[in-house]
Amino acid sequence: MRILVYGAGVQGCQLAHSLAQNKKNVVTLLARGEWKEVIDQKGLTIRHMLQRKTTVDRMQTTDVLAPEDVYDLVFVTVQAGQLADVLPILKANRSQYFIFVGNDPYAQEMLQAMQRPVDKIAFGFQNNAGRREHDRLVSVHMGMGMTVGGATAPLSGAFRLRLQAAFEGTPYKLTYYSDMDEWLKSHIAFILPCAYACYAVDGELSRTTVEQRRMIVDAAWECCEMLKAAGVPVNDAENTDRYREGTKQRKKTERMVYWMAQTVIGKWCISDHAMRAVSEMQYLDEAFAALRATTLVEMTAWDELRRSLPRKK
Repeated sequence: MRILVYGAGVQGCQLAHSLAQNKKNVVTLLARGEWKEVIDQKGLTIRHMLQRKTTVDRMQTTDVLAPEDVYDLVFVTVQAGQLADVLPILKANRSQYFIFVGNDPYAQEMLQAMQRPVDKIAFGFQNNAGRREHDRLVSVHMGMGMTVGGATAPLSGAFRLRLQAAFEGTPYKLTYYSDMDEWLKSHIAFILPCAYACYAVDGELSRTTVEQRRMIVDAAWECCEMLKAAGVPVNDAENTDRYREGTKQRKKTERMVYWMAQTVIGKWCISDHAMRAVSEMQYLDEAFAALRATTLVEMTAWDELRRSLPRKK
């Protein structure tokens, strides 16, 4: 399969590495500038932190997607706030199957903007974090995989077969979900309060107080209630009930937040990303503020944490 990974950040590089493990694939990574030169000269070097190993993949790179460049799959791994800039390029391309990977609060709108059949556009979330250094990527993950599906409907059988073929023979796990617009919004409902708390303690989550960690969970619950009021069909069992006061799931979530705040995993997966991707968090915050404006839901904990979000200059 001819596969393009559009974007060479933490998500895109890890994804390109995973796809390259299937020797039937011809993987091209869209990168630019000095980072492209590094990959061309030295290969895509990834330090898998938890696995204590380093991999080097020699792969094709490009710095442009022309309309006539046809791929069997195109994975788009740029941040949601950057999608408007690359949308004209993606729309003009003749490839049929696109997967948008990452925190996107506007999956339905992106589906419409691509002007493709519903069964040709998917959305996914990959479970790794990390950072890009001068000549390598540091990736943090506990087993690689992606939750993936259509914006508001299950993927077609043809799309699933294509994805399964892409990862054939690799340990990469695909988890299918029928409404990724809901999944992504519900995921962001927890991510944003965590980011707000990071800004309150200058990225040192271990310095958060018991009250701040409690407010993270309270804010996530408030946000789920807000999303439902805004017409988003939140899966309560997987989201709201995990944050609801007095439930067993709530206690588990509080323990998870404490563990996240005290370990290097939380630092890499939450703190580092929040501190390095302020513009992305601001973009997500604005998207949720717009949703909230359509409701009358009170969000006391959310508002308290949100005060620490850096404001645009």
